[in-house]
Amino acid sequence: MARVKYRDADIDLMARMMRAEAVGEGNQGMLYVGNVIVNRAVADCSDFKDVRTIEDVIFQIQGGNYSFEAVQKGNLFYQRARPNEQRLAEQNLKYWREHPAKYALWYFNPYAPCPPTWYGQPFTGQFKNHCFYEPAPGTCESVYIG
Repeated sequence: MARVKYRDADIDLMARMMRAEAVGEGNQGMLYVGNVIVNRAVADCSDFKDVRTIEDVIFQIQGGNYSFEAVQKGNLFYQRARPNEQRLAEQNLKYWREHPAKYALWYFNPYAPCPPTWYGQPFTGQFKNHCFYEPAPGTCESVYIG
């Protein structure tokens, strides 16, 4: 059973975002970004109470900007998804989750060492240039289900 309900168009949308955010980090890095996308659709807490679909997650606006910079600035995001990225996106949607992004709702590239917390959320690990953060204990139990 899939972690979140999705359509074929969601596979393509998610694949494009995974490539735009992490193509330089290979398949593994793209899968970690995919974890965060799916986790946000599943989470019923924090900034993600009103996002339930992949499209909601990708095009979410926070503080006047898109949550994912690639939507606004990324020419890679607006290119056609390739079969490899589509396969990876479908893997995330169906079942794939792994540390450090297994329960992560946030990631960023600090261009420096990863801080131990980010806006009060604990650091779970780093993969290449991205630091991953999951909700503080007791603040978002829904991300740990499924």
